[in-house]
Amino acid sequence: MSDQISLTGLRVRGFHGVFDHERADGQDFVVDVVLETDTTAAARSDDLTDTIDYGDLAERLAEVVAGPPVNLLEALAARLADACLTDARVAAATVTIHKPQAPIQRTFTDVSVTIRRSRRTSWEGPQ
Repeated sequence: MSDQISLTGLRVRGFHGVFDHERADGQDFVVDVVLETDTTAAARSDDLTDTIDYGDLAERLAEVVAGPPVNLLEALAARLADACLTDARVAAATVTIHKPQAPIQRTFTDVSVTIRRSRRTSWEGPQ
């Protein structure tokens, strides 16, 4: 599939991490997603109902990040990918979750995990 819809830089406060202070204080996470989907119907109809509503997508992803905590970015990325795949029109989703305030004692710009999930590789992680 060659069509893609991207949402980048979605910043949401979450309480993920392995340390108590991360769970107590929270921090900002930044989400980037690329959805693989067929946009032919939307291009022909010019109707929002024929495509992925990126406003709705942003809300679904924000709910995941602000929702129940996980220890690892890998688990959070998998939850986000599963949220993307709830729309049957999404063939695959590439998710990058950034943790720019990760508890690292050295100067750094960003820490991130990127995963790609398709309908055949969707994973149900910790609940």
